[in-house]
Amino acid sequence: MFSKSKINEPGSKAPEAAKPATPATPAAPAPSEQKPAAPKPKPPASVLSSDLHITGNIKTTGDIQVEGTVEGDIRAHLLTIGETATIKGEVTADDVVVNGRIVGRVRGLKVRLTSTARVEGDIIHKTIAIESGAHFEGSVQRQDDPLNPGRSSKSSGNPAAATAEVSQ
Repeated sequence: MFSKSKINEPGSKAPEAAKPATPATPAAPAPSEQKPAAPKPKPPASVLSSDLHITGNIKTTGDIQVEGTVEGDIRAHLLTIGETATIKGEVTADDVVVNGRIVGRVRGLKVRLTSTARVEGDIIHKTIAIESGAHFEGSVQRQDDPLNPGRSSKSSGNPAAATAEVSQ
């Protein structure tokens, strides 16, 4: 019923004294493992599929790929609008890649309209690329900080009103 514990034996006290030193040894490499703490791998983009219809605003610090329909504003780090996507609202992101349709304002540090893009609204950007075949109706304006809507729209660059269809 009762067993004799090795803690009370005189010969076992030396190993017990050594045990606290043993955990200290593995603890020493643990801080070295934390020193080169590599940044966490970036999570994959959230995908809103083509059969999804969202009414409301979307906000994230991550990446989004939209293939469906969104009626509302979107704010993200990297926003990719798929060929089947339609956005009705303001789009704000560090990087915006438009393959589909946007009806509303686009704000981005880097904005890219591919050949399948259809944009009806103003584009406020730091850098822009418009591929041949893209359709765009609105004005284009360069700003150093296009993500901040509080800035005066005339503080940087001249707005260029445009109705254009780029073709080959």
